[in-house]
Amino acid sequence: MSHFTASGRFKTRHGFQEFTKTIEAPNEDVAREHVFSQVGSQHGVKRAEMELDELTEADGVEA
Repeated sequence: MSHFTASGRFKTRHGFQEFTKTIEAPNEDVAREHVFSQVGSQHGVKRAEMELDELTEADGVEA
């Protein structure tokens, strides 16, 4: 599996909160879904309130 690094922001009561998350997934589409799922669950926000600015495959990360 590959490691992906996602960065973006989500809407809060006081503006926007930025985040960066590293996810292990078989491909970019699955990684994107995991990011939305995990950030939404942790912070109680919906996908429509999140913006994913960048999703890149991380180099040199070992499991």
